[in-house]
Amino acid sequence: MTEVTSLRTPNTMKFTINQRDLSKHINIAQKGISSRTTLQILDGILIEAMEGKIKLTATDLEISIETFVECQVAQEGSIVVSSRIFGDIIRKLPDAPINIEVNNNNINIKCENSEFNIIGNPGVDYPDLPLVEEVNSFILPKDLLKNAIRQTVFATTQDETRPTLTGVLLEIENNLISIVSLDGYRLALRKIPTNTGISLKIIIPGRSLNELNKILEDREEDITISCATGQVVFNIGDTIVYSRLLEGQFFNYKDIMRKDHKTKVIVNKRQFQNGLERASLLAKEEKANLVRLNVLDENVIIRSNSEIGDVFEKITSSQDGENLNIAFNSRYILEGIKIMEAEEIELNFMGSLNPCIINGVDDDSYTYLVLPVRLAQDDF
Repeated sequence: MTEVTSLRTPNTMKFTINQRDLSKHINIAQKGISSRTTLQILDGILIEAMEGKIKLTATDLEISIETFVECQVAQEGSIVVSSRIFGDIIRKLPDAPINIEVNNNNINIKCENSEFNIIGNPGVDYPDLPLVEEVNSFILPKDLLKNAIRQTVFATTQDETRPTLTGVLLEIENNLISIVSLDGYRLALRKIPTNTGISLKIIIPGRSLNELNKILEDREEDITISCATGQVVFNIGDTIVYSRLLEGQFFNYKDIMRKDHKTKVIVNKRQFQNGLERASLLAKEEKANLVRLNVLDENVIIRSNSEIGDVFEKITSSQDGENLNIAFNSRYILEGIKIMEAEEIELNFMGSLNPCIINGVDDDSYTYLVLPVRLAQDDF
């Protein structure tokens, strides 16, 4: 990774920058700012001007972002500026060159016929980011990582009493990257082949990956991922994202990924998703968004009912094995199916009390597991 020396010199600074470029990189830096911070200075963005570019830094001490943008620097220096106010001002300015000059914590912003003067804080007051000595590094295409985050991070828990499950496991072994999340009700697993040759097992906070995903663009460029003690670093070229790692043991997910099944059903993904979405219209939240599935003689029948009525959906299927009655929280099963890209999906069952394992037909790169809701047989 290319290191650019920090220049937290006295509070004078002068540079000219394109409005669109600055606005884009402010948006990136703001992903590192938390509304829950207790340190007032962390509501700000550290701006450092150096030869030919500026660096914007934001952190909440869990996730940190450095983003670089080229510009004309007349005087090097640094300042900390309110993220919200500065961002709002720059976004509202016309698409034209902006002249920014800092003198004794006063920030003068000029663009065409607009001029603002706002107060900043000395750059020296901003906390230093952790020094990261990278040990293991590997490369992934941006679009592949973006898709893998989208397919897994939604299944993390918000329950802080189970901290490891608020994160996503990234495991590399035998030239296979496994990205795993689970919340006690469902599990999402994305596998990506690799030839890195390294072994790795880290838990990345779900929030860090959500913010990273907002920054990643859908391009076939590579991103370098590096690990160090307690930290992971994502190098995206002109932006570097640091995240602390979660400590603790991740759930041994491999124990529940069974290969033996009593019933296997293949359905058209779009038809099945549409049927579940219609059935969920009557599935009440206070009743666990309940939908009932009857796997019966080459059909999957979806039922849901509430005090205002009931719904019946019949989806043609290809079935191998026993008939089955099973119930699910419609939100949990739908969230996994929605992000599958296969035209046909395979539902694998081991009775009505065991998890349903779902993947694309002839595609084991993505697997989704969802626990059923226990119901008495009379309730079907």
